[in-house]
Amino acid sequence: MYDRTEAPFHDRQEPQLAYQSVRKQYHFRPSGSGLHAWDVDRLVALADTLPEQAVPLQDVVEIETNYWFNHGYEPTVRAVVEHVRLVNEADLSYAIILDPDDRIMDGMHRVAKALLLGHSTIAAKRLQALPDPDYTDVQPDDLPYDV
Repeated sequence: MYDRTEAPFHDRQEPQLAYQSVRKQYHFRPSGSGLHAWDVDRLVALADTLPEQAVPLQDVVEIETNYWFNHGYEPTVRAVVEHVRLVNEADLSYAIILDPDDRIMDGMHRVAKALLLGHSTIAAKRLQALPDPDYTDVQPDDLPYDV
């Protein structure tokens, strides 16, 4: 069973949800007022009517960062395997979501899959304004993860 204590920072989830195709997700960012968290379901709804555009994968800044294993989370074999599973299951028919500064808010596993498959671009929807976070000064373990 998936050990949630080793879950990467951006993909925190309850163990019983780890193998379901749809799982509760949050996008996290540090800020001056503590950790901000956005409910990915809300981000998807906000981006729903936005046009898709092809974004060159080379322009995705996060592919050169410690995106999943930062903030004290270690890239254990179990955590890497969990990400490999999520990359394999990623559906490239869904556009990633970018903030107004072209930072990823949803879709890093799809980016990884596109890279793995040798794609040069990925479908993206760009938010026109950064929405207020759903949670401020929160710890990932304190968020609701039930569907």
